[in-house]
Amino acid sequence: AVKQCMINFIAVGMNRAGGLTNAREATPEIQQLADQVKGDLETKTKKTFQQYVAETYATQVVAGINYFIKVCVDNGEHIHLRVLKDFQQHVSLTSYQCNKTAMDPLVYF
Repeated sequence: AVKQCMINFIAVGMNRAGGLTNAREATPEIQQLADQVKGDLETKTKKTFQQYVAETYATQVVAGINYFIKVCVDNGEHIHLRVLKDFQQHVSLTSYQCNKTAMDPLVYF
């Protein structure tokens, strides 16, 4: 029950340490983060993306900052990225979700 409560707490977007912020429009800095992990994403998905535009993002404070980024790729498809920027400023793709739509909300995954 405690685990389920924690998942619900994170999913509703509370702005506390460990919680996910509300989604907001992507900035040029967020596009740069997405661009830094594009090659890793293409390797993992075995796809090459011609279109790759960050649309929205949310953040979570952990041992650094998790960036949850909604990216529009080819044919209007969307992919959700979880990108960790640690305290040493290293950027890594820690998870992703394919087969998303423009209407799918950014939630913890």
